[in-house]
Amino acid sequence: MIASIDTALIDWSRAQFALTAMYHWIFVPLTLGLAVVMAIMETIYYKTGNEFWKNTAKFWMKIFGINFAIGVATGLILEFQFGTNWSNYSWFVGDIFGAPLAIEGILAFFMEATFIAVMFFGWDKVSKKFHLASTWLTGIGATISAWWILVANGWMQHPIGMEFNPDTVRNEMVDFIGIATSPMAVVKFFHSVLSGWVLGAVFVVGVSAWYLLKNRHREFAIQSMKIGAIFGLVASLLVAFTGDSSGYQVAKTQPMKLAAIEAHYEGSTDAGLIAIGILNPSKERYDDGKDPFLFDIKIPGLLSFLAKRDLNAYVPGITNIIEGGYELEDGSIALSAEEKMRRGKIAVTSLAKYRLAKKNNDDTTAQLALKDLRANEQYFGYGYIKDKYELVPNVTINFYAFRIMVILGGYFILFFALTWFFIKKKSITNKKWFNWVAVLTVPLGYIAGQAGWVVAEVGRQPWAIQDMMPVNAAISKLDVSSVQITFFIFLVLFTIMLIAMIGIMRKAIKKGPNVA
Repeated sequence: MIASIDTALIDWSRAQFALTAMYHWIFVPLTLGLAVVMAIMETIYYKTGNEFWKNTAKFWMKIFGINFAIGVATGLILEFQFGTNWSNYSWFVGDIFGAPLAIEGILAFFMEATFIAVMFFGWDKVSKKFHLASTWLTGIGATISAWWILVANGWMQHPIGMEFNPDTVRNEMVDFIGIATSPMAVVKFFHSVLSGWVLGAVFVVGVSAWYLLKNRHREFAIQSMKIGAIFGLVASLLVAFTGDSSGYQVAKTQPMKLAAIEAHYEGSTDAGLIAIGILNPSKERYDDGKDPFLFDIKIPGLLSFLAKRDLNAYVPGITNIIEGGYELEDGSIALSAEEKMRRGKIAVTSLAKYRLAKKNNDDTTAQLALKDLRANEQYFGYGYIKDKYELVPNVTINFYAFRIMVILGGYFILFFALTWFFIKKKSITNKKWFNWVAVLTVPLGYIAGQAGWVVAEVGRQPWAIQDMMPVNAAISKLDVSSVQITFFIFLVLFTIMLIAMIGIMRKAIKKGPNVA
């Protein structure tokens, strides 16, 4: 563990990880969404024996395969960065964090790799039933892979199921089931996977609309749009439900993130949710006395209901969380940030004393130091915080990213409902304006997903692990220049891969399916 480090190194390491994660998330959600779409289409083929559905499934499988291959490459680089750029993090919690990632690699990834080969190359070589099972298992494997990755990320948001070992300076897992099924992990899994389903549906509808605009493959386009619309509408409604559940979990475990998302500076009962708002750009700190909004419209009581399931519940603001003094759900009084930092420094100092005493075989001093460590252990991470203002994440980014995500989520519900309505009325081919809307909606699906992850990760700052380990203690001791160089190498590499993927997809879409 390191107490201080060059802030430029922290910034560049975070930038490099964010770059990799955001590129990776371009590919993952479409993989998750198309996996279900193509499995549904092959199921229809299995039931009907109609070759039209076989060729339709094959086309979307081709798009899935292109996307899947690039996603694997970026995912591998992302996992390696935990060891290269965040070695203190990996040492401190590797026993816990590494387990779900190892399971993901051993179980889910190899499951995907096995059945994807049958899916692509097993047509007419295995039975229809076995091929259908392989297609579904490929999608299930991708989903299980997402489960374990999101368990790991959920644990970073709400660390549970571990004990700190002062002899190894590591947190060790004591409750695997608790970690794997924590409410934060479960909600994050469903919300993230369902958002991938939405993107997959948006993509299918958008590409199909392009064919209608070009007056090509009309039956293929209409049938694909029909499945995409139903699948997307169901997924969008479920995303809204899991989003509410996610907000509730955030309020319980990450109140500062919720306060930043809402630019909620002063706690209140009957707290309103900002429906529309423009932040005051001149407000720089939570205690500068400036109004946080130039303009806002609130829905009374909705933030209280989101956070506590009670329209009249008290929701602390940024100022309250920093200053403490309000009552927590268990009846205790919230400590101030400065008190947590003080206790954190005691924990850090006690750990150093303990290790020195053990080295010198001084059991009496070791036990006294261990007692102080245990008494303040829950604030250990605060011992590395230099300034209480660090504990406030970027309000502007969180506030606007959250609203982009929510507004687009509402838009997708309307979009899929209209798509289904026009198909039912058999007027979709005549709605040129709507088909253009469908094509232009495709990038909005990607933007919504990226905005969601920005809220999840930027809202957690300055913590690598919530309340346990800040990023300044998680970092590897590297030369800033080496991180800068690799950042630009990755930027160029990922951009080339993205351009290549778009080019290959474009050719595949332009060629079209092997149907009339």
